[in-house]
Amino acid sequence: MYLLSGKNITCGYSSVDILSDCTIGVKRGQIASIVGPNGAGKSTAMKAIFGLLDIRKGQIFLDGEDITNLRPQERVLKGMGFVPQTNNIFPSLSVQENLEMGAFIQAKNCEDMLNYIYELFPILKDKRHQQAGELSGGQRQQVAVGRALMTNPKVLMLDEPSAGVSPIVMEGIFKKIKEIANQGTAILMVEQNAKQALAISDLGFVLNQGKNLFTDTGKSLLDNKEVRQAFLGG
Repeated sequence: MYLLSGKNITCGYSSVDILSDCTIGVKRGQIASIVGPNGAGKSTAMKAIFGLLDIRKGQIFLDGEDITNLRPQERVLKGMGFVPQTNNIFPSLSVQENLEMGAFIQAKNCEDMLNYIYELFPILKDKRHQQAGELSGGQRQQVAVGRALMTNPKVLMLDEPSAGVSPIVMEGIFKKIKEIANQGTAILMVEQNAKQALAISDLGFVLNQGKNLFTDTGKSLLDNKEVRQAFLGG
């Protein structure tokens, strides 16, 4: 059973539907990736599940509770964390100030959560007094993920976590995502680097033109000839 799921979602912008009867979910402590070509509706699905976009049909469930009508900030209180692709840090604040901004619902445990983030991302501890805007792309992404983790979420949603970073940095980010999942946090992510994402994913959703084209384990999707040829470059 999914910890977080969007069931039979239909939604879009104005009168145009981007997603049509789409179902996506992730289990506790697992990684699920949403992949597909540009314009397939991947980021739209993330926005709908987090409550940034109203859905016309379907339901969103978290831990068995219907949260379809909750606002994003209410979903955070229920245990959801979200890291958007862009504008995901406060560049003029220090690394530690950025992280502390994420502790608004875990104020009593702020120190413990900070220690956890610094163990997960040691470079952030070294640069904790530095302005976040001065960091490299990969380090800024670590700050964004770390701030979302400060709420101790049940589910962490990541929109293109490897965007704009080098392949070697991307490999490091995916390794950390795996570590987070291994500690019990469910990860739902959208990723353009489909092969690398599916390689670490327990479950994958291939979207095309706003619809579920394939849903299977990450390994099975990587082994699927049709998926490889159409979406993974052969």
